[in-house]
Amino acid sequence: MTTPAPFAKGTAEHVLLPGMANRHGLIAGATGTGKTVTLRVLAERFSSMGVPVFLADVKGDVSGIGQPGENTHRIEQRRKEVGMPEFSFETFPVRFWDIFGEQGHPVRATVSEMGPLLMGRLLDLNEVQGGVLNIVFKIADDQKLLLLDLKDLRAMLTHVAENAAKYQANYGNVSAASVGAIQRGLLALESQGGDRFFGEPALDLDDLIQTDRGKGVINLLAADKLINSPNLYATFLLWLMSELFERLPEAGDLEKPKIAFFFDEAHLLFNDAPPFLQQKIEQVVRLIRSKGVGIYFVTQSPLDIPETVLGQLGNRVQHALRAFTPRDQKAVKTAAETFRPNPKLDTAAAIMELGVGEALVSTLDEKGIPEIVDRCLIYPPSSRLTPLTPEERTAAIKSCDLYGHYEATLDRESAYELLQTRAAVTTPDVSKTSEEKSSELMKAATSIGTSVLRAMGTQMGRTIVRGVMGSIMGGMLATPSRRRH
Repeated sequence: MTTPAPFAKGTAEHVLLPGMANRHGLIAGATGTGKTVTLRVLAERFSSMGVPVFLADVKGDVSGIGQPGENTHRIEQRRKEVGMPEFSFETFPVRFWDIFGEQGHPVRATVSEMGPLLMGRLLDLNEVQGGVLNIVFKIADDQKLLLLDLKDLRAMLTHVAENAAKYQANYGNVSAASVGAIQRGLLALESQGGDRFFGEPALDLDDLIQTDRGKGVINLLAADKLINSPNLYATFLLWLMSELFERLPEAGDLEKPKIAFFFDEAHLLFNDAPPFLQQKIEQVVRLIRSKGVGIYFVTQSPLDIPETVLGQLGNRVQHALRAFTPRDQKAVKTAAETFRPNPKLDTAAAIMELGVGEALVSTLDEKGIPEIVDRCLIYPPSSRLTPLTPEERTAAIKSCDLYGHYEATLDRESAYELLQTRAAVTTPDVSKTSEEKSSELMKAATSIGTSVLRAMGTQMGRTIVRGVMGSIMGGMLATPSRRRH
């Protein structure tokens, strides 16, 4: 494999070695110091290696990565500063995604896949309410009731609340107050547009791990609107990371990662996360490397990342920090101490002196040892710096081979429909004749039997064990077969 192009130049050129790229990384720095350009350049390098990329476009200004760049005064100046004899502009394959389905292919997951732990985080539930949600999921699993979208979860909550006394002995107490709090949380989620995230067809992870003519496809999540719902944004990224961890097989040390993930505004992943969830995040970050996944956190300060996670990030790019407050001064000290010292460089002082597009860089060498920190200029991106116009984005979405698959929603029989059928069996219409009642009861019973058999029989009663961040307990659930390429 050829050595990838450098992304930064200091006393030497710095590259991200493919074999060390799954050792994770950090891009940090104050607002306006050049983090987004660094993210773009690294995403381009990954794509050129043939490594698919997933990144969230928080500010809506990265979409031009799918178009070749244009020579500008700034790019020409940076080219000369880093001593590049020539510079070629190029395009990279891009797929656009959007939870709201407005600026990309809709991204969906089922409620069951999300699991009660992450649903509890999404709905901002306390410990007691989270326990009740666990019970609801467990009952649904035991009764083969599929939880696909929010109406399924609502119906299940109502069913459990109405039969709380019946379930108490085997599952525990379900209080009406807790169910009410969960229902209110679902209302708030729907008001933010979060209901569009739940349903089918669910995202097929294989569609994120694709190449096109030797380049890794860059999966761009439109997040300029999503970031206004930080809980939904963070929970979605945690779910996606967890799904990759659970579904990808052990791969050991690969020549290059299977996929690289950039998590912008990374502090949102850890804000207000309860200790047990934070421990699970740390576990996934530590172990997902062996699945061939590289995770790159993008945030303002290293203090935004827990120390146990920060210690797992081998490739570092630190842009400028400003020490206006005691916390800022601590952040500068923390950032300086995370680098391998350079006797010729005062790292803490340099962090406060860095200009826009300048950074302290340390990557891993062939043996996995961090290089001595170096003060560098980041190379200019090869793709277009300006974002796509709405017309250009629409054209790119419609020309994608996935267009039409995720845009067509699927609403198959699940908990909502089955519970309605059960209700019809137990409370028949008294205005109908005995023959009509008998006929409807027979149809309802047949429908129930068919639904249960379908849930048990699809893919031979496939067992879904929710991941380390999905649930405390698993269950027998049927899912539609995933489309393969």
